[in-house]
Amino acid sequence: MLTTELDFILTNSAMIIDNDSQPPMMRLQKFLSTAGICSRRKAEEFISAGRISVNGSIITRPGTKVHPHNDVVKFDGKPVEFSQKLIYIALNKPEGYVTSCSRQKDPIVLDLLDIPLRIYPVGRLDKDSCGLLLITNDGNLHQRLSHPSFDHEKEYDVTVALPISNSDLDRMARGMHILGTKTRSAVVRRISGKRFRITLKEGRNRQIRRMVRKIKNNVVILQRVRIATIKLGNLPKGKWRHLSEKENKGLLKSSI
Repeated sequence: MLTTELDFILTNSAMIIDNDSQPPMMRLQKFLSTAGICSRRKAEEFISAGRISVNGSIITRPGTKVHPHNDVVKFDGKPVEFSQKLIYIALNKPEGYVTSCSRQKDPIVLDLLDIPLRIYPVGRLDKDSCGLLLITNDGNLHQRLSHPSFDHEKEYDVTVALPISNSDLDRMARGMHILGTKTRSAVVRRISGKRFRITLKEGRNRQIRRMVRKIKNNVVILQRVRIATIKLGNLPKGKWRHLSEKENKGLLKSSI
């Protein structure tokens, strides 16, 4: 059971207004995401799989409500400490790293950070691509930025193997049929004969690479340079930084 947008607004409004009092009851999946265990969607999977207990009882219904400080919640038998210290990080992901929290054969993006909190990437950036990746322990933000219905923009700098024509750039801007359906319209701007910028409001699996292959070309370099209001800037590959207060406010505002 997913939290509705009205539930989201009412719950968070109550928490803001009542900031000096004890937190209200909250749904178990929201508790887990706020505590930095995982996203709300993943929390629902963990709950359904019987990996979460409340006060010694296994819970398998995601809508169950808990009190953040009075109830004892455990994940795989280990206590979950409720914390609302939210962090927001911008990482310049190098090629060769997998966007995952789970250990893989290849290195994962969390190997690049030394953060003593449970954090997770927002969305995906494929192994062969580089650029901006947001990482947070804010389950609500993760849910909103990861869901396709929220229309936030993602901008990419793309270099291809062969010179690209204006008509091919226009085809990508108008939308192309990949994976059985047509892509949404995009903003495309030429940089040079083999390089362009494209801004998407969706994120299908390897979408840009598939679009480029449709015009009989191949991607050489694919770098994400912006997510919503957050820009990559001159952050070196493999390095990360905390978002500024201004960036945090802009990002949270853009995700409403």
